[in-house]
Amino acid sequence: MEKKITFPLPPGCDPEGLSAGDEVRIDGFMYVARDAAHKRLVEAIERNEDLPMDVGGCLIYYMGPSPAPEGRVIGSCGPTTSSRMDRYTVALLKKGLKATMGKGDRDKSIIEACIRYRAVYLVTYGGCGAYLGQFVKKSRVVAYPELGPESILRLDVEGFPALVGIDIKGKNLYNK
Repeated sequence: MEKKITFPLPPGCDPEGLSAGDEVRIDGFMYVARDAAHKRLVEAIERNEDLPMDVGGCLIYYMGPSPAPEGRVIGSCGPTTSSRMDRYTVALLKKGLKATMGKGDRDKSIIEACIRYRAVYLVTYGGCGAYLGQFVKKSRVVAYPELGPESILRLDVEGFPALVGIDIKGKNLYNK
């Protein structure tokens, strides 16, 4: 049975009711960020500066988009390897981020952080970027445009498919 979740979550809400292995469909919006953007976000946190966007209740998708073909909002938008962002994730969860999404397993520190900050890690389908693009209804750059394909995007999505990889209780799809 698929579950629906809308991001951002309202203030004070956690992604409860989701268990590792659940199929979900995501509505609302998500941010897209990879290594270079994560590094800048965490550097801003370390300097006690405001982030360029509010991450409270939000989802960050680890993805590098390809240019949009004619008549489409976005090109291929498949996930990238999540473990590359492990060193940055905890700082963002502390700021209220409620979900991350990519592909592959996460470090034990991320499992512990999901429990502590009541957040989830979602996985989506690698190798299916063109398919995933059909669930994106709008795309725009919201921060660090000078990073090109590594800038932070906001994607408005409807029915974006994923699985719960790590839930707020620390259950892990990868059985660690």
